[in-house]
Amino acid sequence: MSCYNSSELLFPGTPVQLFLQPLWDRLKTWEALTGSPFFPVIFAITTYLGFCLPFVLLDFLCPWVPALRRYKIHPDFSPSAPQLLPCLAQTLYQHAVFVFPATVLHWAQSPALRPPEAPELLQMLRHIVFCLLLFDTEFFVWHVLHHKVPWLYRTFHKLHHQHASSFALATQYMSAWELFSLGFFDMLNTWLLDCHPLTVLIFHVVNIWLSVEDHSGYDFPWSTHRLVPFGWYGGVAHHDLHHSHFNCNFAPYFTHWDKLLGTLRQAPLPAWLRGCGGDSPASPARCTSHPSQDRHS
Repeated sequence: MSCYNSSELLFPGTPVQLFLQPLWDRLKTWEALTGSPFFPVIFAITTYLGFCLPFVLLDFLCPWVPALRRYKIHPDFSPSAPQLLPCLAQTLYQHAVFVFPATVLHWAQSPALRPPEAPELLQMLRHIVFCLLLFDTEFFVWHVLHHKVPWLYRTFHKLHHQHASSFALATQYMSAWELFSLGFFDMLNTWLLDCHPLTVLIFHVVNIWLSVEDHSGYDFPWSTHRLVPFGWYGGVAHHDLHHSHFNCNFAPYFTHWDKLLGTLRQAPLPAWLRGCGGDSPASPARCTSHPSQDRHS
């Protein structure tokens, strides 16, 4: 049996079943769509906007539902339409003008291969974790360089820091170079690990979700960094401090590189853990004002 179809689970009273094979077989029936040059762009935009939408709705409801403010990192901030619409327009424009031609070129040069068997479940999970760790390392180096070199910051990264208080649709409010860099790291890692196409698809979904969650501005009890033990994963509060202080928490997801390089700054407890409501004053450790962007201009 190949490594792709050994993801077997034993269920009482039933024969051995392939856990991922039914999903993979179903996806292969949509090959006309998934093999299209339009699919990567459609998939990326719909996944991204689908993850952003719940947070946009929460921001809309927050003024009328005070209980939600307990989970906001900045309880007094809600993005306005003049802030949301340019972010949405930037995402749509860059995917149409830059990402789509690149995916068409890749599609024309490298036809997608569809193996008949699904990946082994544990192998898929390992590959996703390794891809995240590699991406975290690559973006950490990229991110530090684009903060330490003033020309790189002004030219390529400053746009992403235009909004000191993060919100979901600001996740991809970035220059074309930054978007291409992240996309390159994303694809490079799945290629280096020789990931199964299903693993690649699921990794993209996970990566998009984690990036949106990091910029959402909401720190829930079920947020990813509260599910990963030992403080290994930074999460939304970790990344929010980067947007407000600029000189800390450069890694997008995990904390080990910032710990090793001395750039880790711990986030204070959220309101719901301090036992106070959203209307209470912010913790002294939390930034109450944001440094001027002129520091990096």
